[in-house]
Amino acid sequence: MEKIPISAIDGIDIGQVTDAANKTGVTVFLCEKGATGGVSVRGGAPGTRETDALQPGRLVSHVHGLFLTGGSAFGLAVADGMMQYLEERGAGFDTGVANVPIVSGAVLYDLSEGSSTSRPDAAMGKQACENITSIFEEGRRGAGTGATIGKILGRDRQMLGGIGQYALQIGPLKVGAVVAVNCFGDVYDPATGQKVAGVRHELSTEELLLHGNTAEGKERMNTTIGTVLTNAPLTKDECKTVADIAHNGLARTIRPVHTMLDGDTMFTMATGDINHSSFHQLSVLSVYVVEQAVLSAIRASNLL
Repeated sequence: MEKIPISAIDGIDIGQVTDAANKTGVTVFLCEKGATGGVSVRGGAPGTRETDALQPGRLVSHVHGLFLTGGSAFGLAVADGMMQYLEERGAGFDTGVANVPIVSGAVLYDLSEGSSTSRPDAAMGKQACENITSIFEEGRRGAGTGATIGKILGRDRQMLGGIGQYALQIGPLKVGAVVAVNCFGDVYDPATGQKVAGVRHELSTEELLLHGNTAEGKERMNTTIGTVLTNAPLTKDECKTVADIAHNGLARTIRPVHTMLDGDTMFTMATGDINHSSFHQLSVLSVYVVEQAVLSAIRASNLL
């Protein structure tokens, strides 16, 4: 097993835009030939685009672009810029009239951290596509620019969230994850069981809830979003299963997770560039790279 950069997963290009002044940003994933896609939404307050199309039983099986973005629901506008970029390159499903790119994605809430009126838009989405690079910047970058964690006691007691990546290769199989961590709960290292970051208090978020704090007024201020990327040859049903399983990586690192105050969403993009892979091996790797991406995001953001 070898650790590799996320850019080593061939066929998927990654770009980011960071608006440090307004504490928001965008991270995009492009596969112009189309990658088999899947999605799993577990949080109670999601903000998403084109997730129904990725469900098993729907006609569309491939996605050409995927985004993670700040800006809450306003950030869904970045898809318009991505579609323009992809259409200009001839990517998408040929309908006989036009090529229609399929662009899915999810948003997180960062409006309270920077300017509440300067949000990711179509122009930023297109710019992120034009910023394709082999070097992935972690921490307070892209969709993680305005992310925060441990918000049960308000902004004075929260810590910084961010975006992280982690990828592994076993033989020809490559599996990686990118996760933007903006959770209501705290982050733990599953290897030690110790809290890495979260609410600045002697009690954890879970303990505060159990001691009577009701978290009132913290609605819509959270959400962890991410994607698993792989070169494995997966069906649409298998991509959905991988996205489901990937949430275990969130559950191993974030407590509490999948709350009604979070819109936790995980995607899968599979290029099928190799002929065969073990689905069981891929499942285990997916959980591991997600948990490591979460930890990497927090460590990069808080310089731990």
